[in-house]
Amino acid sequence: MQIVQNRAVLVDTRTPNKITEVIPKAAIVRQVELPNGQLGSTVAVNWTLRNTKILHNLGFKKVPSPITGDYEWPGLYTPFDHQKKTAEFLTMHQKAFCLNDLGTGKSCSVAWAADYLLTKKVIKRVLIVAPLSILDCAWRSDLFKTLMHRRVDIAHGSQAKRRAVIESDAEFVIINYDGLDTMINELLRGGFDLIVCDEATAIQNVKTVRWKRVNQLVGPQTWLWLLTGTPAAQSPDRAYGLAKLVNPNGVPKYHVAFKEQVMQKLTQFKYIPRPEAQQIVHKAMQPAIRFTKEECLDLPEMTYVDREVPLSSQQQKYYDKLKKELLIQAAGQEITAMNAAVEMNKLLQLSVGSVYSSTGEVVEFDCTNRLNEMVDIIEQAGHKVLIFANFSHTIDIIQRHLCKHDITNGTINGDVPLRKRSELIEKFQKAADPHVLVIQPQAASHGITLHAADTVIWFGPIMSLEYYLQANARVHRAGQKNPCTVVHLMGSGVEKQIYKRLQNKKEDQDGLLAMYKNILGIA
Repeated sequence: MQIVQNRAVLVDTRTPNKITEVIPKAAIVRQVELPNGQLGSTVAVNWTLRNTKILHNLGFKKVPSPITGDYEWPGLYTPFDHQKKTAEFLTMHQKAFCLNDLGTGKSCSVAWAADYLLTKKVIKRVLIVAPLSILDCAWRSDLFKTLMHRRVDIAHGSQAKRRAVIESDAEFVIINYDGLDTMINELLRGGFDLIVCDEATAIQNVKTVRWKRVNQLVGPQTWLWLLTGTPAAQSPDRAYGLAKLVNPNGVPKYHVAFKEQVMQKLTQFKYIPRPEAQQIVHKAMQPAIRFTKEECLDLPEMTYVDREVPLSSQQQKYYDKLKKELLIQAAGQEITAMNAAVEMNKLLQLSVGSVYSSTGEVVEFDCTNRLNEMVDIIEQAGHKVLIFANFSHTIDIIQRHLCKHDITNGTINGDVPLRKRSELIEKFQKAADPHVLVIQPQAASHGITLHAADTVIWFGPIMSLEYYLQANARVHRAGQKNPCTVVHLMGSGVEKQIYKRLQNKKEDQDGLLAMYKNILGIA
């Protein structure tokens, strides 16, 4: 096989007529001797996406997608090898799974693949469906940095705003899963011929409205790419809903039949996976591509991911009330770096679910959204996880939620004696459990190695740049074999600004004062 000037592919075959009969303008150019000694022919074929797919169906699997030859890979990033291979795979499959690990750059691979299809006029419009927390900070951000020549918009807010975005000329429209139901009629008229579902486990249940709406949007000619690192993390039968969308002929008509294939019933309410479950799930979830972090040796050593999780209505109400009180308070006194830090700390406490009153009592607030996001990330991570939380009572809230989800965990804070701390670290490093370690950043002192984990979750930010860098360095140390991911959970304005300063490695008193005044709206 040979590519000529990125325009034609030369294929050696014993049966050239099989190619010339199904591919227009394919031509026999010469006779050749094949590796097995038989006489064959070289066939010249226009190197197009359509022709490449036909060649693959005829058994010529080594012919690459034309994206490898005539695409410039635009944007601010230089694609890694695994990202190019992922994009190539996606362009060759109308319906497919991308099962790459968290932090391996799936969104960029999807962006390049979709852009190529748009350029070649294979598709006209792309709909990206994702959790609310990553619509802007992940998807829109990555699309902007990768495809600055394309128009991208988010369909969120009022119904009128969503409708306007869907009916606009935006080539990429991003919407959250809950938005599918309310805007289904508009989406059906929107001309979307590529649907991308990120964190696709959100639609793994065929009985949910979400699944039914996605199924509605996907016609015979529609492209569909499902992205998830954990297709059946909790139980093999959870793969059914995803496979039903991508590979309906690979699973039984009804979920109950698939469940019988992969699960063994022990009691009325208890099932365990059958020995052959993994093989059945693997076969059902095809075509698929997967790169693990271990395979992505070209990844940066540390990847930072922002996850925006809205405050609960209860949190938002008291957050706004507290901001108002702080603004009134600020009007009657000189704002110093010290009191700015103290007052911002109150806003941070509220953002992560608990506030300490002046009497030392703890008042808890609903932060279920953030806790559930945390669990989702843990389930996607694949390896052990560190969670950093700045406040003691927040750690208690996190621990209760982890235990509720049967996730083994340990805690390190200022109250844990050094000996017990050392024992817990050794256990975390060498034993299967605990799977998660919840740490106060101040307690992650110099010299602690925790490279059994490769994912760090910041449940909320810390204002100290020193502690922030030290904490992240617990996994980023000699002996770490896996690329690392640092995830920032955020919901309030103060959190977003602090994370931004931390990533810019800024920590100065003037900047702190300016940030606090900006939060309060003081000129």
